[in-house]
Amino acid sequence: MAINYKDAGVDVDAGQREVDLIKDIVKKTQSKDVISSIGGFSGLFNLDLEKMKNPVLVSGTDGVGTKVILAHMLDKHDTVGIDCVAMCANDILCQGAKPLFFLDYIATGKLVPEKMSKIVEGVAEGCIQSGASLIGGETAEMPGVYQEEQYDMAGFCVGIVDKDKIIDGSKISKGDIVYGLSSNGIHSNGYSLVRKIVFDVAELDLNQKYGNLDITLGEELLKPTKIYVKEILELLKEVDIKGMSHITGGGFYENVPRMIPDGLCAEIDASVIETPEIFKLLKEWASLKDEDMYATFNMGVGLVFVVSENDKEKVEKFFEKTDLKLYELGQIKSGDEKIELTI
Repeated sequence: MAINYKDAGVDVDAGQREVDLIKDIVKKTQSKDVISSIGGFSGLFNLDLEKMKNPVLVSGTDGVGTKVILAHMLDKHDTVGIDCVAMCANDILCQGAKPLFFLDYIATGKLVPEKMSKIVEGVAEGCIQSGASLIGGETAEMPGVYQEEQYDMAGFCVGIVDKDKIIDGSKISKGDIVYGLSSNGIHSNGYSLVRKIVFDVAELDLNQKYGNLDITLGEELLKPTKIYVKEILELLKEVDIKGMSHITGGGFYENVPRMIPDGLCAEIDASVIETPEIFKLLKEWASLKDEDMYATFNMGVGLVFVVSENDKEKVEKFFEKTDLKLYELGQIKSGDEKIELTI
């Protein structure tokens, strides 16, 4: 009996229909420096280096983790793409890099063009928010690895920074101020624990509202990760940011120390943070300890950064004109622990 690729579960025609659906979506993200078109074997980006003395390329790759399972369950696919871009763009931002371009990879059991185009819509929105051009990607149909309705995704971002302006924490010194910027909820980390709490421990319904949530639990859990690129790049024109930490997996305890030099410690008072309701509910439902919460989740702060005390007024004035909540979390002191968190 003769069989073909489609009989084996891979629909090449569906892949072409997806490309047709997303062409205009992708084009909206692209700057004048993109010199390739979607559907080619690679993405081409013209690198304009005139304004930099010693340009350094900065790259980052990440995924959305098990948050995609909730997207499957709720059949809502237009936000996880934002998450994917955010996880990469916020990471390279921590070195002071401006995102240039982004590529995505989506693997699925059965390619449904309309579903894939929704995912790419989210990726495109994330690229617009971060100022990155979406210059390529890949959708892989992989029956036998994924169930038909399942998919997973990852992304790759490249940015640029002048070598003299790389932010690596080395300038942080005693007496500097530690600030935090508000998150948009859980973002994209800790979802294996979230799902265990929601489905196995508390046995909740994603379509219901709980506690003081003003939206359903499912809507809350699919809120996309906040992208901090535009605000931070603008702030860098006014002040010298000495260190930044993207609060992702591992919460405060793992991520803040990554920017702190040896012999110094970030003394942080977490009580000043307006903790979103979802974190309070998760803690209550699973009887979690505060230390476990701050070691897993962002708890309302998605980005932490350090500046000189001399820049305090400039920083606080800058964020008065943004939608982000700014928290003065504490300051840098001498110590070997790198973080001292008061909850």
